[in-house]
Amino acid sequence: MQKDYRNAGNDHTENLAEGVAATGDYTAGAVPLPATGLINAREEEVVAAQEFEETTRIATKRPMKKFQLYLRRFLRNKLAVVGTIIFLCLVVIALFGSFVTPWAFDEPDFLALSEPPSSEHWFGTSSSGTDLFAMVVHGLGRSLTIAVIVSCATTAIAAFVGAAAALLGGRPERVILSIIHFLLVIPSFLLIALMVSGSGGDWKVLTVVLILFGWVYYSRVIWSMCISLREREYIKAARYMGVSPFRTVVRHMIPNIGSLLIINLTLGVVSTVMSETGLSFLGLGVKIPDVSLGTLLSSGANSLQSSPWEFYFPAAVLTCLTVSMAFIADGLRDALDPNSNAGGRA
Repeated sequence: MQKDYRNAGNDHTENLAEGVAATGDYTAGAVPLPATGLINAREEEVVAAQEFEETTRIATKRPMKKFQLYLRRFLRNKLAVVGTIIFLCLVVIALFGSFVTPWAFDEPDFLALSEPPSSEHWFGTSSSGTDLFAMVVHGLGRSLTIAVIVSCATTAIAAFVGAAAALLGGRPERVILSIIHFLLVIPSFLLIALMVSGSGGDWKVLTVVLILFGWVYYSRVIWSMCISLREREYIKAARYMGVSPFRTVVRHMIPNIGSLLIINLTLGVVSTVMSETGLSFLGLGVKIPDVSLGTLLSSGANSLQSSPWEFYFPAAVLTCLTVSMAFIADGLRDALDPNSNAGGRA
């Protein structure tokens, strides 16, 4: 019986060797598989090869940088792109618009008083004969200068104060929050009006006063967000390693709320422009001989019936500025917020 098994095994080995020698196929001489089994095996091999190629391609592909991801998500928002183009055009006009007109913003043309738009005066002239285009260009530059300085300064102060209050905790936190809540309650607009009323229309004084009262609300918002950050592992590790509170706030807490700060910075430009325009419109901000968009709107409102172009052109520029910044802020929010689906898939 044992010999029969050996002979059967030898016969099977000889048949397999003969099949390989004759066809070059190791499956020759073996037990034939069903046709469906061969097809399924080949399909599995093809699928496995495709999965391997896809895995290799993904593994060898360079990871996308954060800036590229944010930029692609931002560009998917069409209104944000339109707002960016409008804002860049306004910046170019504010920087280089004075070089394309022969008139200065404080140079009157006594032969053209309250003239409508023409080839010589593109936006017309004011009641004193001043070229309105030159005044709009200068006023736009002045309003943008105030808005950018105030927005950057208030965002930086609010970020540091709010993050420091959340990190320190205890009594320092209660003292800082008491000051913030007190400043939120008092009528800041009236205080700003009183402080700038005797400045003679100096835009630098107006900028400083707006900074003094502009950081309060943002710091309260940032404090509420940093409360959760102070319980993170890397903040606790920095404390245990003896890292100073100042370094912890600057290096660890503020960078982790960067998306919120960027949005606040963008919206701060809009709110500052509106504040400056309102104060100048009431005669409490920038005053003649210097001009801003608020000053132009104030003077144009007085002559709206006789020369409406004095009001409509500055109003159109102000509307373009505020709307473009609002679109940009909306696009930045969608691009920087990982939970937002408004920007589409990157």
